[in-house]
Amino acid sequence: MVYFDNAATSFPKPNTVYDAIMEAMKDYGANPGRSGHKLALKSSRGIFETRELIAKLFNIRNPMNVILTFNCTESLNLAIKGILKRGDHVITTSMEHNSVLRPLKYLEKEGIETTIVKGDSMGRINPLDIQKSIKPNTKLIVTTHISNLTGTIMPIDAIGKIAKEHGIFYLVDGAQSAGVYDIDVDKMNIDMLAFPGHKCLFGPQGTGGLYVREGIDIEDVFQGGTGSISYSLDQPDIRPDKYESGTPNAPGIIGLGAGIKYILDRGIDNIRSHEEELTQHFIEEITKIEGIKAYGPLNVKEQGAVVSLNIREEDSSEISFVLDEEYDIAVRPGLHCAPLAHKTIGTFEQGVVRFSFGPYNTHEEIEFAVKALREIAREI
Repeated sequence: MVYFDNAATSFPKPNTVYDAIMEAMKDYGANPGRSGHKLALKSSRGIFETRELIAKLFNIRNPMNVILTFNCTESLNLAIKGILKRGDHVITTSMEHNSVLRPLKYLEKEGIETTIVKGDSMGRINPLDIQKSIKPNTKLIVTTHISNLTGTIMPIDAIGKIAKEHGIFYLVDGAQSAGVYDIDVDKMNIDMLAFPGHKCLFGPQGTGGLYVREGIDIEDVFQGGTGSISYSLDQPDIRPDKYESGTPNAPGIIGLGAGIKYILDRGIDNIRSHEEELTQHFIEEITKIEGIKAYGPLNVKEQGAVVSLNIREEDSSEISFVLDEEYDIAVRPGLHCAPLAHKTIGTFEQGVVRFSFGPYNTHEEIEFAVKALREIAREI
């Protein structure tokens, strides 16, 4: 199998990730923070080490401002629903994933006002359009860092500066960037950063996180046991306990830590450079094939390792099926949980076939995929 679906979840993971998960499961699989014995303490230490590694990766000063979640969607819901109140205005973009758009749509019923800034045909967002959308009651700006449809890299530095100048909170969805692109929450004026563990950070599914800047108070969405202040019936008002009720996915979080160690050891610049080379190779070859239409900037300095395409008017799911059944190539077709982004680039009816590359992909695999697309395009 040639795996080109890393935007959905990275695969394979580094062997150190598998080893760390299995060790945690088999050797000290106790409940962290709930007991004082050696196994529980070791599990707790493993979780804290991952929190420290996340802080190091994103230049977060206090690891306790990292809230561990089960995925990026939970992180985004926690941030969005925890910060916005009736009467508030929020600005977002047409290039967002449903994990941003659906919570906002839900909150509109609760009296939240939303402005969606439209991207251009390549999925690019103009920061000036965001600035023009600011109102007296604007409380939050939320944007993705990299589009999961076109791979377009958003100007989060410029947007963060605008947000800071106007005293508005800025939430970044790092689903497609965290682990491959440099993210400095201080330098980029990011107040909240949501990220998954299972994509570019090489952790398992069921892991993720949310950074919340010191001094920003967001409401806790649910309450329960935290292993701390157990004498009180009220939810603890300390980070991260306030937002981390229930038993955490300790083996998964420890595996996530191993994934981040892999990134730090290999070097984020080296990972990004490899993915850029693969993406450039793919773009150069597919744009030579008659009948193929590729979307997005088609420039590795403007997009991540995500390339979406169609072959003439053929349904994207049919192309994906042929790639899977006849060539053993895994890609993702359809609307990618980003319907407004598809409307923005004009592919809502057809969908697209999305190729997304990772550090374990090779140029030989790129050549094989190009050959497959060439043959499919010729036969249609």
